[in-house]
Amino acid sequence: MAQSHMAGFTEFIEDLARKLDKPLPGLASQLKMASIRRIIKDGNMLVPDNARKGGVLVLFYPSNGSNFIVFIKRTEYPGVHSGQISFPGGGWEPGDNDLDETALREAEEEIGVNRKAVTPVGKLTDLFIPPSNFLVTPVVGYMNERPEFRPDPDEVDRIIEIPLDQLIRKETRQIREITVFPDHKFEVPCFYIDGHVIWGATAMMLNELIDLISQES
Repeated sequence: MAQSHMAGFTEFIEDLARKLDKPLPGLASQLKMASIRRIIKDGNMLVPDNARKGGVLVLFYPSNGSNFIVFIKRTEYPGVHSGQISFPGGGWEPGDNDLDETALREAEEEIGVNRKAVTPVGKLTDLFIPPSNFLVTPVVGYMNERPEFRPDPDEVDRIIEIPLDQLIRKETRQIREITVFPDHKFEVPCFYIDGHVIWGATAMMLNELIDLISQES
């Protein structure tokens, strides 16, 4: 890897860590990418007492002169998140010391990254996901080189690597029709890149991340 890009990646991560340590854009930023269905049905955004805790990993790494984020496309199954694009992650387990550990463990299980090689730098705003009753904490971390992905075929249909400079382009924000299990169709705000539709909770978390990165240091 070119030394100049590695220096640029380090500077980017340091700037991001500083921003994550300040007040976050929060719910207002997340709601910019919420579906009308969610706003109408869950407008008060109250989190029920029985919500399960979970963590997802927003993983940055440098590759081919760009800063990348990794997503997964989930396998098709009879459930609410079938076939959707998301960050790697899942539910908290009793053996997890905290939600950082949850996100790292789940990422290792789902996409094969070595959890010890990932450095967490902060968290985005928690987001409640009504269909699965999860209160999700997005954990932001990085690796200094592209990991060797080994996706779990039972949970991951494919790995999707997207450079940050693509994600922040205004034209990636679109309205698209999607189909959710079993055959419900409706239009949602999304990030549309190379045929991939990133919508729902993942788009909401991603929008807060992009708004944060776009802030002046």
